[in-house]
Amino acid sequence: MNSIRFPEGKTLDFVAVGRLCIDLNANEINRPMEDTVTFTKYVGGSPANICIGMARLGLKIGFVGKVADDQMGRFIVRYLEREGIGTDNVVTDRTGAVTGLAFTEIKSPTDCSILMYRDNAADLLLTAAEVREEVVAGAKLLLISGTALAKSPSREAVFQSLEYARRHGAVIAFDLDYRPYTWASEEETAAYYNLAAEKCDIVIGTREEFDMMERFEANTGHDDRVTAAKWFDYRAQIVIIKHGKDGSIAYAKDGSSHRAKSFKANVVKTFGAGDSYAAGFLYGLMQQWPIARSMEYGSAAAAIVVSSHSCSDAMPTKEQVDEFIRMSNAASPN
Repeated sequence: MNSIRFPEGKTLDFVAVGRLCIDLNANEINRPMEDTVTFTKYVGGSPANICIGMARLGLKIGFVGKVADDQMGRFIVRYLEREGIGTDNVVTDRTGAVTGLAFTEIKSPTDCSILMYRDNAADLLLTAAEVREEVVAGAKLLLISGTALAKSPSREAVFQSLEYARRHGAVIAFDLDYRPYTWASEEETAAYYNLAAEKCDIVIGTREEFDMMERFEANTGHDDRVTAAKWFDYRAQIVIIKHGKDGSIAYAKDGSSHRAKSFKANVVKTFGAGDSYAAGFLYGLMQQWPIARSMEYGSAAAAIVVSSHSCSDAMPTKEQVDEFIRMSNAASPN
């Protein structure tokens, strides 16, 4: 079992707050962006992808966010609704803001990049007053994402969501999701990331993201255990540190550590892996599975998504993840 206990009697399993945008994924694989001329449109944004992943696994989901009053914004809302995700707290901007765009370049399975357009993005205009307390209060688990902390008023909306979640007993997860181009400085980033992480039960990020948070601290050896121990002095029960192709390691407040089982995948692109991993891992925790099994489930979901052209559309169902694990174990019984 794991140490996380989720509240009973809630109307929703999971609510995320943060970025809703459009991914435009290159159709011409193995080409640089300069030579790519066609793209396929998908719903994007890390918290959106995680919500979609959780919904595909059979959970009741809601979202707190803001979209532009344009065709892309309407596309996003309709997509979420088709996935069964509650949009009661997805607000439409009326100021002329636009939907954020992410163009993806797929030069090779290991050489991928993202070109982001985030100027005057509607999702960063969500205000604290627009966060509905009853939506957050209805959740067993709230997820915040680092991108939403990058600017006001979205920053204040995140902290208002955290206040509601703590007031009503929700478990809180923080997906660090650091995007440097949305921040004014590394100092500002570190300050707000640390303030948010202090209020969270589960913190998930890459080694590089945790390094950014520790830029004013003495962990010069980039020691994972030192990183995790810091957050156990606050509210955290589980800290996951991802090391790319070398896998991830989870530290629990009881002193235990756990490594994720990795799966072979026919990799098309690398982005989307973190979002699908988070969805699978958090789903496992909500089933009260042990941490190691939850990590395995996240790793399997990630392997499925990186084998596809899309992120959101490729988020697997429970049946797909279970079958993938079964087939992988049969092919590699040891």
